[in-house]
Amino acid sequence: MKFNDAPIVSVSDAFDGGNGKFVETTISGGQATVKVQIKPDIFTFLEKKHHFQHFYFRSAVKGAGTVKYAITNAGNASYAKAWKDSTTFASATPSDPNSWKRVLDTSYDSSTGHLTWSYDHKASGSVYFAYFPPYSYERHLELISRCEASPACEVESLGKTLDGREIECVTLGSGDRTCWIIHRQHPGENMAEFYAEGLLTRLLGLDTAGSVDGMVAKVLKMYTFHIVPSMNPDGAARGHLRTNACGANLNREWASTGEEGSDDYYEAPTLERSPEVYHVLRKMDETEVDAFIDVHGDEALPFNFLAGSEGCTNWTPKLKALHGAFLASYERANSDMQRKISYEPDEPNHALTNICSNQIALRFNCFSATLEQPFKDCLTNPDPERGWNPARAAQLGKSVIDALAYIHPYLRDETEFWNSLSSEDAYIRPTDKYN
Repeated sequence: MKFNDAPIVSVSDAFDGGNGKFVETTISGGQATVKVQIKPDIFTFLEKKHHFQHFYFRSAVKGAGTVKYAITNAGNASYAKAWKDSTTFASATPSDPNSWKRVLDTSYDSSTGHLTWSYDHKASGSVYFAYFPPYSYERHLELISRCEASPACEVESLGKTLDGREIECVTLGSGDRTCWIIHRQHPGENMAEFYAEGLLTRLLGLDTAGSVDGMVAKVLKMYTFHIVPSMNPDGAARGHLRTNACGANLNREWASTGEEGSDDYYEAPTLERSPEVYHVLRKMDETEVDAFIDVHGDEALPFNFLAGSEGCTNWTPKLKALHGAFLASYERANSDMQRKISYEPDEPNHALTNICSNQIALRFNCFSATLEQPFKDCLTNPDPERGWNPARAAQLGKSVIDALAYIHPYLRDETEFWNSLSSEDAYIRPTDKYN
């Protein structure tokens, strides 16, 4: 059953995290081109836009042959310039994160705004395509269940999302310093929850019947951890890139902006628009925070990196030294992390205080940073076929424990400890220029 020798293709996205609207199939000389558009997030009131970039759809094919796929609205995506050098992932078994491989002929034409790739379908069947391998809500619940089964931690719901999902927090350790690590504020950044899975697996010995390594045993006596594996389960299930169920970009909901009473005043967080942030921040105020990491994914830069609180009014030699020492130690523990490339730091005293890591740095006067992972291949250790992937994200999550152990003695040290640190730990002012 072929038409002009081309396979028959049906595109759908009616599943957890799916996003891909079928537009049309054109056939020329036996070559089928399937055109798809990314569905936008709900309108974001604060930013006055519809975000979109995340895609994940199924292609059910009858017949064999090569099919060309084109995302025809890629040029209007939130980060259109980031499509350059991006590669689509493909898998026939989407629930297996290790099955996803990159389609190396992916290309972006800025003149047409089309992201295209070709796939050789060997026989009838289904193949899934995604911007990054999915982390489903079912997998999230399985991770939570595995944590609940461990006697080494406590799992509690801090509240519910707008769609009625629990906001789970995993607490463990008995140390004198409180460390919060949250993940996936932006739901399309699936690598963030793979990172969380790796972190929790090592801390709790989830794949070793509860047995943990010596560094973990040590760090659990240093810290009390509060870990939120997914800040935005509603957006994740809906297939959004950056927003929750009502269109709130959670990473802009950590403080009110504008002058109260003025037309541009925006109250945040609120139970009506951003309960995820409201409940987590309330718990943070209860526990206080000595160290904080907000885990994300970045569309443009092909590196893992840390964005610090340089623009905050409390950026001091101490916080600068903590940032440098943490990142240097992380780089030693895992060469997928690096120090030289990041966002251009904010100018002094010009940080946006409604961004999570800035707000936490100011609120608790502590080490606080945003950790970003690439959607693209990671240029510190290139691997074109797999690129940055779920397994490496999980390993990066495991490795952060070493860096946290390294900076623990200095978190609340009131001496000028930075004068005695090794030069290898010195802060390096990053740049976003790498070519």
